[in-house]
Amino acid sequence: MYYGYYPPYWQSRHQALVPSPPARMLTVKGNGRVPVQPDIAIIQLEVLTEGESVTVAQGENARIMDQVIQALINLEVPRDDIQTTNFAINPRYDFVDGVQVFRGYEVRNEITVKISPIAQAGRIIDTAVQNGVNRVSNIRFSVEDGKVHYQEALSLALSNAIGKAEAIANAMQLDLDRIPVSIIEKEQPQPIRTFSVAAEGLSTPIEPGEMIVSAEVMVKFQY
Repeated sequence: MYYGYYPPYWQSRHQALVPSPPARMLTVKGNGRVPVQPDIAIIQLEVLTEGESVTVAQGENARIMDQVIQALINLEVPRDDIQTTNFAINPRYDFVDGVQVFRGYEVRNEITVKISPIAQAGRIIDTAVQNGVNRVSNIRFSVEDGKVHYQEALSLALSNAIGKAEAIANAMQLDLDRIPVSIIEKEQPQPIRTFSVAAEGLSTPIEPGEMIVSAEVMVKFQY
């Protein structure tokens, strides 16, 4: 028979109600950057027409845009890589002696074109302008398999955060739990380069250079 010590009921109950000290948290930000060579260009091509009536402006716009798309197809741009992204019809007004005067309508039709390889971008832009495009904008460079590079940057960001937390803990002599309590990923925008075309018949060099794929995380540790 065991005759061990059993604490009184009131004592065990009192000990159970004693709150444990709150956990202390350390939050750090980690960044990761991976340089890559882009292999895709995505551009926006716009046709703007004006006319005294909607029918005239829209008809002229449709004729020019059809011509532009056919020219791109002739350059072996797949039709699936050409997408209409904006179409708008708006009235035009001038102010004469402080009075608003109706001048007709303007029609904007915008397509987005995916170009691969990038070496074809200059030729495609020149051809589009020669066939009636009067604005080229939002040139964005990307890579075909961007997820792989982003995951690499994400891994570097997490390692960066862990390194920061360990450095802080060592400097302040903290007993750091190196297993994160939480990891929050922050979305990073892709770089965008924008310009307009003002003249036709000019060679348009496109130099994507080096693109940086970046990732950022907020990591919380307990100590």
